[in-house]
Amino acid sequence: MRLQRLLSFNSLKRISSIQANDSFAASFSPVLVMDGRFIFLMASAHPFGRAAMGIALAEENDFESTNVVYQAHHVSRSKRGQVVGTRGGFRGCTVWLTGLSGAGKTTIGFALEEFLVSHGIPCYSLDGDNVRHGLNKNLGFSAGDREENIRRVAEVARLFADAGLVCITSFISPFAKDRQNARKIHEAAGLPFFEIFVDAPLNICESRDVKGLYKKARAGEIKGFTGIDSDYEKPESPELVLKTNVASVSECIQQVVELLQTQNIVPHGSIKDVLELFVPENNLSSVRAKAEMLPAVEITKLDLQWVQVLSEGWATPLTGFMREAEYLQVIHFGTLLNDGIVNLSIPIVLPISTEDKERLQGCEALALSFAGRRVAVLKNPEYFEHRKEERCARVWGTTCAKHPHVKMVMESGDWLVGGDLLVLEKIKWNDGLDQYRLTPLELKQKFREMNADAVFAFQLRNPVHNGHALLMQDTRRQLLERGYKNPVLLLHPLGGWTKDDDVPLEWRMKQHAAVLEEHVLDPKLTIVAIFPSPMLYAGPTEVQWHCRARMIAGANFYIVGRDPAGMPHPETKKDLYEPTQGGKVLSMAPGLTSVEIIPFRVAAYNKLKKAMDFYDPKRHDDFDFISGTRMRKLAREGENPPDGFMAPKAWKVLTEYYQSLEKKN
Repeated sequence: MRLQRLLSFNSLKRISSIQANDSFAASFSPVLVMDGRFIFLMASAHPFGRAAMGIALAEENDFESTNVVYQAHHVSRSKRGQVVGTRGGFRGCTVWLTGLSGAGKTTIGFALEEFLVSHGIPCYSLDGDNVRHGLNKNLGFSAGDREENIRRVAEVARLFADAGLVCITSFISPFAKDRQNARKIHEAAGLPFFEIFVDAPLNICESRDVKGLYKKARAGEIKGFTGIDSDYEKPESPELVLKTNVASVSECIQQVVELLQTQNIVPHGSIKDVLELFVPENNLSSVRAKAEMLPAVEITKLDLQWVQVLSEGWATPLTGFMREAEYLQVIHFGTLLNDGIVNLSIPIVLPISTEDKERLQGCEALALSFAGRRVAVLKNPEYFEHRKEERCARVWGTTCAKHPHVKMVMESGDWLVGGDLLVLEKIKWNDGLDQYRLTPLELKQKFREMNADAVFAFQLRNPVHNGHALLMQDTRRQLLERGYKNPVLLLHPLGGWTKDDDVPLEWRMKQHAAVLEEHVLDPKLTIVAIFPSPMLYAGPTEVQWHCRARMIAGANFYIVGRDPAGMPHPETKKDLYEPTQGGKVLSMAPGLTSVEIIPFRVAAYNKLKKAMDFYDPKRHDDFDFISGTRMRKLAREGENPPDGFMAPKAWKVLTEYYQSLEKKN
């Protein structure tokens, strides 16, 4: 006997009997699906050779849960807030973005999520299209289904908020009563709810119609489309209105963050992206005059490079050279702990002699002088012992005095002085390269001017060959595939102290310019700037510093190479650090919340393609690994590498440098 009732997938309900013969009924089993409805499936084939499925037709609202009691959590919200995210305190709330399709809800929602997470605020963004791929995939666009769509989302958002997250929802949610119901769900749970109207005129939304939905609605192919043949009820009293037709995404994010700050969701001190330590212009003359009267300590060129790093904000949130507590946190934990977990893996300290320490003891401030010129004031100095062997062992993993930076540490002063810095002016080196020394704030402005929606950084202290370029080109390809529209490369050579056998900065910059001139890298999509930090050659410890500094400057992707910041052991000549561990450590490092690590892929010269290519061990014989030693030998002798290894003009710069060394010798 055949089933007697017509079945509908969108209105499933648990049923107690089916109008079918007993042999059918006996072979059905109830299956609970995600949305709480039941499907009855036949467990085995019917004797007549047909399988069957029985589903009853009913409206969802006909069935309600009974005999259920809400169970209270054992973990309080305040306790949960202590462990969720890197900043203590419960911050659970829902930011409800509503507006027409194309108004910018998803763009703002994901950008806000990225911003908050990068500042240690736990967050999750629920997007309308994404939710309809899973939780609400069985709902259509009828009035009833739209109401149920928003109800479910409101309940899920409440759970996220109750867990201590900032939940961002990006839904058209056209009806005021549905949004009001979402608010009531949160109010009943004692959770903050912020309705934000993403307001853009209909014609602007239609012009942004990347999905082609408005066009289809105008043609009658989509019925009930909000803004065309279905009303959108504008919020009467939202917490915030974002005019996306006149304000940029970053300006909208700033407005939302300011709203969340007023409600104590976002701490006021947590969004200071870059902390510069320059004296304000209106105070400069008085501070400069005071500096001339203060007792002074003469600093080295290496110290001045660290003054530049600190003053420009690369080491935010440091306010100057590390005091003892900060120093201990860094060498023992690799982080600063005063305001959540801030990754800072290397000590930034100022060594002084015992004589200077005794001379300056008791002074409330002192001047830092370089080459006889006052460059900064150090306020409220704090002195502590410079335990050099312990510092080297913890930072470099060796105390070998033949390591070039360890050697400098061992020869430096026996005391460290920390304190707040007031830097009198931007540090300039007058070497013809100062225009490339962009501060983090200047770089961020450049990225905005280029309309970059992603910034991927490549740190280097060596000339660029086509293997490096391949990594950068492939990273851009990956970002485009992930939906970014305009990824920008930050080619960021290190410009501070390097060891004697490294190619000097002046020559490296000439070589990088040649690479861009030959369009190995696209100059329109690349910013070349100098990172002022000295080199430590501290391997996995130092690579965290390199990555974090670029994060401060606005990079959200970082390419890590083989043996980053590594070198051979000065005595054994073996790798001082295992070459792959820098990338592994970086992928696990705490506090790098707003940057994603792009892992290193081995590139070598493909002899068949006559180009650099990603190495395939199955075709090992096709590849030639051109070492740095071999490259330097070719350059010194004026010979050319294989075609496709390096841009010809860039190679010419390199040969000129190495041949100039031969002439000097």
